Amino acid sequence: MANRHLSRTIAMQSLFEWDFNGQKDDLSEIIKNHMNEFAGADDDAGFIFELANGVTQNLQKIDEIIVKNAPEWPMEQIPPVDRNVLRMGIFELMIFKQVPPKVAINEAVELAKTFGGESSGKFVNGVLGSLYKGIEPEKSEGQKSE
Repeated sequence: MANRHLSRTIAMQSLFEWDFNGQKDDLSEIIKNHMNEFAGADDDAGFIFELANGVTQNLQKIDEIIVKNAPEWPMEQIPPVDRNVLRMGIFELMIFKQVPPKVAINEAVELAKTFGGESSGKFVNGVLGSLYKGIEPEKSEGQKSE
């Protein structure tokens, strides 16, 4: 498993546990436990914490984006794995912007396929794909004016 993919996996599992337990537990401790169990010596702790903490710090904004782009799915009806994969994907795609958009989408879809249900990959791809289509025109318009 590539190092960044493993880091995203640990961040997603940590966010899932934190969310599943009512967002009451200490996320840093959850991350440390998951890193000890899954990452070994060659982990990318900084990236894991950036992703997980970035999601929690922007949670309201990210959840509003999900509600707007998946209106037929109330937040409480989205399975916890899908919800947290979407949160990470939206954070990477629209806020963090450290990887190309298609990489952020692909990574989120792969996590959804691995850890979610039968249609999780399609659901995550649909939501993130529609977001990507919405931000691409802005990017090309900005390039024209330069």
